[in-house]
Amino acid sequence: VQLQACGGGLVQPGDSLRLSCTASGRTLSPSAMAWFRQVTGKERQFVAAFQWSGRNTKYSESVKGRFTISRDDAKSTVYLQMNILKPEDTAVYYCAAREGPRIITGLLSAQNSYDYWGQGTLVTVSS
Repeated sequence: VQLQACGGGLVQPGDSLRLSCTASGRTLSPSAMAWFRQVTGKERQFVAAFQWSGRNTKYSESVKGRFTISRDDAKSTVYLQMNILKPEDTAVYYCAAREGPRIITGLLSAQNSYDYWGQGTLVTVSS
């Protein structure tokens, strides 16, 4: 299974951007998918996650109200709609997928909850 993340780029503060993550290879039946981000020299941080069972979503406090995670089951794709972007949103964004059983919402933000990772796409927010 490979996850391909795309949609990153250079935008100005206040702009919007939508990231996509598509699964390829054998048929992936994820129980949850998520987005994380990492700034050079810092630890990877949780951004948002969606769990199919119970249709749970979870967001980090720093993006809540600005970012929305969604999915297209037919295309095996998960999206991250990012609005009102800020310079501090600048990072490499990674998508991740979990095939294990359903987990409590609190664990959706844990990196070790996920089995597959994409290669990352760079988002730069700068004027």
